[in-house]
Amino acid sequence: MNQPTRLQGVFAPVLTPFNADHSPAPDRLVRHCRWLVDQRVGLAVFGTNSEGNSLGVSEKRRLLDTLIESGLPAERMMPGTGACAPTDTIELTRHAVRSGCGGVLMLPPFYYKGVTDEGLYRAFAGVIDAVADKRLRIYLYHIPQVSNVPISLDLIDRLLGRYPGTIAGVKDSSGDWNNTAAMLERFASRGFDVFAGSETFLLANLRGGGMGCISATANVNPGPIVRLYEEWRHRDAEAQQAALDATRAAFAKFPMIAAMKAAIAWKTGNAAWRTVRPPLVELSAEQRAALEAELTAVKFELANAGALA
Repeated sequence: MNQPTRLQGVFAPVLTPFNADHSPAPDRLVRHCRWLVDQRVGLAVFGTNSEGNSLGVSEKRRLLDTLIESGLPAERMMPGTGACAPTDTIELTRHAVRSGCGGVLMLPPFYYKGVTDEGLYRAFAGVIDAVADKRLRIYLYHIPQVSNVPISLDLIDRLLGRYPGTIAGVKDSSGDWNNTAAMLERFASRGFDVFAGSETFLLANLRGGGMGCISATANVNPGPIVRLYEEWRHRDAEAQQAALDATRAAFAKFPMIAAMKAAIAWKTGNAAWRTVRPPLVELSAEQRAALEAELTAVKFELANAGALA
């Protein structure tokens, strides 16, 4: 099996389509992933916007197998494997590595709060030692406003010192540019790849030596985000960034996952796309109308929407 490549560019925490009974809809997931790959977007399946922590281990394994068996490129996949139970994290991570995925996106164990860096170090180290595979590439997932378990700079420093190469990078979804900038300044020269957690920081991250972004709205606005990634040195980069920010802001006025699914349902004409898994709920009819008005105002388009229907 080939060595994982160094991941870079734009990744989407891929929305998981569900059936009316809230079971995953693998055929629609494959179509969505193929649509993203065709627009040069990588696949961070089972992330936050994938409703990843509402999916069980067996569901994730089956879905990952389905994606790979459908011919999608495993080397452009960064599945979320972090769970509260270390055995679940180990099982999912081992399966991703053996399936040829380019990396894994790993939350810290997030149920217990107020844990120490020592405890988190032991948790991550335990997974690495158990998987025991030189192909493993971990991208730490820092999203403290959701997990309430931050990944500190000192913890990254310690993990990177003990497991260089294996600790490959980070998705910083803190929303704090100063934190992302500190990661770049402290670790980028050591081969640690920093991804912004939103396209809002894409231009700044690239200018600071970062590798791209892993962003929710790459699910629905992939082309313009990829364009800025590819053209960030062009004179109109600031204008491109402003346009991305406007689209992002329109979605951010609503619950993000439900809003993105509602937008896909609107543009494809397939209402099944609205379905989210409890405890999340779909947008109301009033919210959908308001979202459509906001998106129309920013000239939002879903390229080749028919491929997602």
